[in-house]
Amino acid sequence: MKPRRQRHLHALDLGAALALTAVYIGFARLSAVDGQPVYTGPFWLGCLIACAVGLPIAVRRRWPLAVLVTVLAALATASFLDIPREPYAAAGLAAYLVALAEPARRSVPALAVALPVAGGAVYLGEAVVTPVGDGQAAAGVAGLALLVIGGAWGAGFVVRGRRAETVREQRRRSQRALDEERLRIARELHDIVSHNLSLIAVKAGVAGHVAEADPGEARAALKVIEETSRSALAEMRRTLGVLRTEGTPLRPAPGLDHLDSLAAEAGRAGVDVDLTVRATKGLAEGTQLTVYRIVQESLTNAVRHAAPTRCRVTVEAGEREVRIDITDEGPPSAPRHPARQLPGGHGLLGIRERAMMYGGSFEAGPRPEGGFAVSVRLPVEGNR
Repeated sequence: MKPRRQRHLHALDLGAALALTAVYIGFARLSAVDGQPVYTGPFWLGCLIACAVGLPIAVRRRWPLAVLVTVLAALATASFLDIPREPYAAAGLAAYLVALAEPARRSVPALAVALPVAGGAVYLGEAVVTPVGDGQAAAGVAGLALLVIGGAWGAGFVVRGRRAETVREQRRRSQRALDEERLRIARELHDIVSHNLSLIAVKAGVAGHVAEADPGEARAALKVIEETSRSALAEMRRTLGVLRTEGTPLRPAPGLDHLDSLAAEAGRAGVDVDLTVRATKGLAEGTQLTVYRIVQESLTNAVRHAAPTRCRVTVEAGEREVRIDITDEGPPSAPRHPARQLPGGHGLLGIRERAMMYGGSFEAGPRPEGGFAVSVRLPVEGNR
């Protein structure tokens, strides 16, 4: 609870405490003009009882159980001395905080003790100590006091339950947000590592194959490995740095204007990319990042499984959806696959998850004429 709100509530409690104390001092000074029994003891004792009834309410949020015990004892004493002219309002205020602040294992026994004490004190004061009417009238007054205390306790118990449910719901939301963030980070790390390591693996294989026959080609492959490794390390450091510190400078998230660099990297790894991007101006940053990662993962798969090959990438935004199509021709000697099937792997799973997160559609599988195709549709509503 905010400190300002706490101070406000404590001020209200202090006001209620002073008001109840003043009311009970007034009760102690009443004369028997209405035919009701009145307090006839020394005024100082009446003031002491009034203070014991009212003043503890000022600290009920700090010591709710102790305040309830003190107030009940003072009210019971006041009932035997014919002071009260109201149905135990101070006990109701104390019982409310007991139910609100204390766990059920303490608040329920406290209520079980408070009700008979209050009811018994009122009934004895009205029907036995100073009887005025019959027992039925005394029972009615006692029942009113029980209603005040029990109703206040019940209200506090309900409010406590609602607050606890609100806290649980906030924790569930926080956990869901944490899980989603972990999944997002896992996707990002997978995309970074998978893409760059695929390029490195392909170029390492080229370097090893032509090292003796064509040293120049081997050096070019090693140069690509060096550049790709440095780029991967830089991206990894930025991503992990965000997790460790809040003040890490961030590079803008990759978007559609970075697709050319992806195509160039794939080209260095043996995949000739024909890239087409149409009508994508105005797409939200999150959508652009999703498109970028989908194209990145698809090109990584082409490098890993089909290089050297040709690949066509088309990204086009319409009025209602963003269409992403990536098709490769497969390796030159690859067999034809007449059936469409979805192979496994974390890469395609990541593409599916990204598409589903935006409420889009995802299809992937071998092409009848050879090669592999990935097709994703993302809704564009709210992005422009």
